[in-house]
Amino acid sequence: MARNKIAMDGNTAAAYVGHAMNEVCAIYPITPSSGIGEMADEKSAKGQKNIWGQVPLVSELQSEGGASGAVHGALSTGALTTTFTASQGLLLMLPNMFKIAGELTPAVFYVTARTVASHALSIFCDHSDIMIARSTGFGIIFASSVQEVMDIGVIAQAATLESRIPFIVSLDGFRTSHEIQKIEEVSFDDMRAMIKDEFITAHRQRALSPDKPTLKGTSQNPDVFFQERETVNAFYQKTPAIVQDAMDRFAKVVGRQYKAFDYVGAKDAERIILIMGSGAGAAREAVNKMNANGEKVGMIIVRLYRPFDVDAFIKAIPAATKSIAVLDRTKEPGAIGEPLYLDVRSAIGEAMEKGIAPFKTWPIIVGGRFGLGSKEFNPGMVKAVFDNLSAIKPKNGFTVGIVDDVTNTSIEVDADFEAENPENFRCMFWGLGSDGTVGANKNSIKIIGELTDYNVQGFFVYDSKKAGSRTISHLRFGKGEITSTYLIQKANFVACHNFSFLEKYDMLSAAEVGATFLLANPFGNDEVWDKMPRDVQQQIIDKKLKFYVIKAFDLADEIGLGARINVIMQTAFFKISKILPVEKAVAAIKTAIKKTYGKKGDKVVDMNNKAVDAALKSIEEVKIPNTATSTISMPDVVPADAPEFVKNVTASIIAGRGDDLPVSAFPVDGTWPTATCQYEKRNIALRIPEWNPDLCIQCGQCSFVCPHGVIRMKIYDEGLLKNAPKDFKSTAAKGKGVERKAFSLQIAPEDCTGCGACVNKCPVLERGEDKKPTGKK
Repeated sequence: MARNKIAMDGNTAAAYVGHAMNEVCAIYPITPSSGIGEMADEKSAKGQKNIWGQVPLVSELQSEGGASGAVHGALSTGALTTTFTASQGLLLMLPNMFKIAGELTPAVFYVTARTVASHALSIFCDHSDIMIARSTGFGIIFASSVQEVMDIGVIAQAATLESRIPFIVSLDGFRTSHEIQKIEEVSFDDMRAMIKDEFITAHRQRALSPDKPTLKGTSQNPDVFFQERETVNAFYQKTPAIVQDAMDRFAKVVGRQYKAFDYVGAKDAERIILIMGSGAGAAREAVNKMNANGEKVGMIIVRLYRPFDVDAFIKAIPAATKSIAVLDRTKEPGAIGEPLYLDVRSAIGEAMEKGIAPFKTWPIIVGGRFGLGSKEFNPGMVKAVFDNLSAIKPKNGFTVGIVDDVTNTSIEVDADFEAENPENFRCMFWGLGSDGTVGANKNSIKIIGELTDYNVQGFFVYDSKKAGSRTISHLRFGKGEITSTYLIQKANFVACHNFSFLEKYDMLSAAEVGATFLLANPFGNDEVWDKMPRDVQQQIIDKKLKFYVIKAFDLADEIGLGARINVIMQTAFFKISKILPVEKAVAAIKTAIKKTYGKKGDKVVDMNNKAVDAALKSIEEVKIPNTATSTISMPDVVPADAPEFVKNVTASIIAGRGDDLPVSAFPVDGTWPTATCQYEKRNIALRIPEWNPDLCIQCGQCSFVCPHGVIRMKIYDEGLLKNAPKDFKSTAAKGKGVERKAFSLQIAPEDCTGCGACVNKCPVLERGEDKKPTGKK
């Protein structure tokens, strides 16, 4: 049966299944799972029903503890209930999770796996939160792609009802939760076919009810607690078989087969790795490439992590295996090894003792860490893990993806190894947080997915500073399956949506020879060349790039969109790339505009439509000279007189080279020097506010609302103005007690992001002045 294919991200897939297969969703927002709850809430607000024809109750509580308490309560009444969380939010749910599991209550929690704050806060991905929850008694099952989020969610819902073991469905935060892929939507009929009604009836019959009074939550003394704690054993022993049966039934209903431990690679592989989560995509590509080059390697994708099925794991290992590397996306300081590594060692030890192992002699088993805090994990790093297994004495407790020059845990990575399908079209878009670039690219990848037969992928790199900081959108599309769960290494198309980036970031290093470069800038094609740094010119020449420019900000300003150039750049991308016929692309963009901005009124929709039409006429190709001629060079990231820590560490982070910093560069306990933000001069605003002393009422609201500390007010003695420069602005201070005092308001141009918050808040401008920053840089 043909099924609907649609481009969506992992959070959307989780919301679709979670809402469809439950009656209650108790939610509390936490990055990066917030979108799941928001979408579930929106579905119920619109009256969308679950697979049983009911509109689920979605309730936002006041904390994660409240959400998990509400889940526990709703489950105890017999309702099918879920929640969505991550990181510290999951930790706050642990007490209720112990109760839910201890009472053998079926449920599915969706967790967008995220780092738990230790020496520093990180909103990005690893499995430290999942590993903390493994002692609760919840089953844990990993989804490694957007398609798997939907599929595994259905499988987990069927398995939890039958086994009575509650489950966590883990999807990697941002890497899977926010990654857009074109997937096959599981229909409501498919979901209903997976659920056996007798287990729902049994769940309801176990509910607390005044009609059949029972007691839960007793307090027990040492004489009986231990014994009753062991009564659950039989349920956990049966659960792996129940999960595999659900996976097999899913294959019959939908056509995609999963296993608790899925093996990929050569049947006679001598070296294998084990991995959980999104890293499996990069590992799969590396394994396929290495085997195509004549090597014998393989990998096991761990899906059902808890309960850990030793027999199923052992059966997945090729008999020829001589060495095994276990990759954990977490760190447990002081432990012999990380969780999956210890499980694998124990499982193989048991199998060897029982005589059920596929090999007669112990294989070499090493463990390593990867991807903490969303650190990049690509096929080159996977190959490094396999190369380590080839050593006479493979390094154990290794790290990959960093340089550890303190305890020397890191292994060397071949940066030139690539495994991605070269036929994929690969695009990178550099923008500013809140400038609309990410939103436009999400629309673009959905348009390509819907209007072509291409498979698509969109991934978006955010800075934790969010608004006004750098964003990089990574878009892939092509005829084959896209499993590249890592950043683009070689791009066919690079777009820069902020001209100042040319002097800050080496964005063309990822452009392959013959790629296309699109630049939003204030100059025409006849003058832009010498306005660029010499290094950038040389890269364009050396890589034989096709170079296009568009005066995007001027167009946006004329139309009334301010600094939001996203639709203009989106249109330019479709016209230059020719992925779709221009007329078809324009129609799709305008449909997306209506969907995205319709709630803001016809005026906003009309302005964006005008931007599309204007962009089509404004793209200019630049004729590239044979030599670099610019006298502009990349400025120093920080001043020469900056402290050593700032020059050695902060400067690399500001320049986007933080990945290159070794372990020795960092403080051991997360204690950083203060007053270092003064050295980060982003200098990104195309327009800055200009203070008018004659209009100013000295209310201070502009300084109060400025999110970047750009605007400062001072009241001082008039005598201090004697030696002031002629263009220094001041006026008489207003108010009681400041007679014969002067007042000045200063703006720091290099710190301003041009957000306009000050202009929008000014009460004087509210009385009729044009609300637009007037100062130009």
